[in-house]
Amino acid sequence: MTDAAPRLAAVAETLLGAPLPVRIRAWDGSEAGPPGGPVLVLARRRALRRVLWRPGELGLARAWVAGDLTVEGDLYGLLGLVSGLLWERGPTAPAAAAATAPAAAAPAGTAALLRDPARRAALRELAALAGPWPPPAPPPEEAVRRGGSRHSRGRDRKAVSHHYDVGNDFYAYVLGPSMVYSCAYWSPGATLEQAQHDKLDLVCRKLGLEPGMRVLDVGCGWGALALHAARAYGVRVTGVTLSAEQAGYARKRVAEEGLADRVEIRVQDYRDVGDGPYDAISSVGMAEHVGAARYRDYARGLYALLRPGGRLLNHQIARRPEPDERAYRVDAFIDAYVFPDGELSPLGTTVGELERAGFEVRDVEALREHYALTLRAWVARLEEHWEEAVALTSPGRARVWLLYMAASALGFEHNRLGVNQVLAVRSEDGGPSRMPLRARTWGGGPASPP
Repeated sequence: MTDAAPRLAAVAETLLGAPLPVRIRAWDGSEAGPPGGPVLVLARRRALRRVLWRPGELGLARAWVAGDLTVEGDLYGLLGLVSGLLWERGPTAPAAAAATAPAAAAPAGTAALLRDPARRAALRELAALAGPWPPPAPPPEEAVRRGGSRHSRGRDRKAVSHHYDVGNDFYAYVLGPSMVYSCAYWSPGATLEQAQHDKLDLVCRKLGLEPGMRVLDVGCGWGALALHAARAYGVRVTGVTLSAEQAGYARKRVAEEGLADRVEIRVQDYRDVGDGPYDAISSVGMAEHVGAARYRDYARGLYALLRPGGRLLNHQIARRPEPDERAYRVDAFIDAYVFPDGELSPLGTTVGELERAGFEVRDVEALREHYALTLRAWVARLEEHWEEAVALTSPGRARVWLLYMAASALGFEHNRLGVNQVLAVRSEDGGPSRMPLRARTWGGGPASPP
């Protein structure tokens, strides 16, 4: 039979209550849906079993990672068309089980759906199309469940290793020579490398770095910021990361540039740093790993490590606030495949926690559009080096990164996500902040592009 796609289209339109937004091609070669755009290809019928048992983004992501679901044509275009399926949470129970459950016994998220006879029949049709049970096991790239309490030192170390210890060569293909894994700072016509250089220099200028200062770089990654600060501003930098692969790479770069007397890279939890005070602290793309329950401790810890008058530059992704913050849930796909235990907070929450820790917040710069451009540049690099990336990791891991970065780019473009640089000062008690009257000029900076 070659009617799977038309049957799926009818099911989808019944469940959605609207025309199918994208063309689909089923495992039997049949097609349905509007022509002329990207095509969602269900290469194997087990993709439906994954979606039925994990409705919403996690089921779709598992099908994508396993290669059961692919896209022919413009990935961004397709993600835009099905963004509601990716960004809105599905029912709270497996849809296949819900299809045969009494409506009165169904979870609140599915009860209204199951009271509609047409939608209940559509779910049964979907279960029939999906084929024999049970559902397939998750793809191996999914993070194993972490032992220990959330955001304990041991569990954080495992989470960071899952994300960053994929292989430095893999990251080099995606990030480019700078090996900077955070939002770049773009100007018209800039290359990715130029934009990353400009971001590093912006951070240094906001921190007011001067020769001889001691700087702590929390979550130093592959060492780009530490190297730039030491090379261009003559400071001494201590960089800390939980990733052994990142630390090894960064130390090699430090040695090659002859900066071992000015840059120290440690495999160390930020909570274990005890050799302050520092004149300045940078935390770029790290605070997303801290967790809401521990954020105030994070802010207080950095405050204690700064000398009076010292500055903190906190560069962090933010989410839009929920009408009721108790409704916030960690993104299922991100938690399972990308950033285990990662949490995002609204900008206002971050600023409030820094102030409660004693900081005086002096400047906030929103860089949302800059991160969208950065992610699109990373996606282009990954697609350009696809075969090499797959060989260095696995097809599933490369597919995780492609989906994650492309969907995140749209999240920033659609204002579902933001990223902000918050500059805060440990003001002296009753004294001056030592900030310039016109801080946004940030000084000229001594550095020029490499």
